[in-house]
Amino acid sequence: MDDLFAEYAPCPRRNQTLADGVQLLHAFALDQADELLAAIERIVQTAPWSQMETPGGYRMSVAMSNCGALGWSTDRRGYRYTARDPISNLPWPAMPRAFFELARQAAADAGFADFTPDACLINRYAPGAKLSLHQDKDETDFSAPIVSVSLGLPATFLLGGLQRQAPRARWLLNHGDVLVWGGPARLRYHAVLPLKAGQHPTAGDCRINLTLRKAA
Repeated sequence: MDDLFAEYAPCPRRNQTLADGVQLLHAFALDQADELLAAIERIVQTAPWSQMETPGGYRMSVAMSNCGALGWSTDRRGYRYTARDPISNLPWPAMPRAFFELARQAAADAGFADFTPDACLINRYAPGAKLSLHQDKDETDFSAPIVSVSLGLPATFLLGGLQRQAPRARWLLNHGDVLVWGGPARLRYHAVLPLKAGQHPTAGDCRINLTLRKAA
């Protein structure tokens, strides 16, 4: 069994600067990963996974849910934050304290003090799912960083520049890694390449990503 899952063994905990304003905190969330996954299971019982539609009419390959005071969503009317799940019209589930504290600690460790996230987008990547090149710009406060927590199968993250045409670097994100970007990097373009098939020992055949933001 150890040999079967050897490729998913985490890197030692350390901080790595990817660019000005971008820190990769290797294995930062590893000790809390089981607690985070259990909390996600509870959240999606109230706000089930949904493959949302883009304004252009495309169905996203990534399944999404949210928790917190606000949740990100998309449909033919555009990208936006709402206080309620547009499918059920129920308020989004409350953000677990563990999510909030992890995001605050990671942001502080990366040089962004006093981060107070009010939204957590939860993405579930099945094999083949991807996230196209984009900026996170639906928030009202760009002074706050983005905190992204990776769980489950490894994924290749593309980090671009402030212009869509800028060169892009590839970085592997493993189970328990936390990526933080803000300041001069807050509006960098980024993407996730199609997820490769695999079986993670605790998360199964998928990657789950928490993206914590200050939306309002």
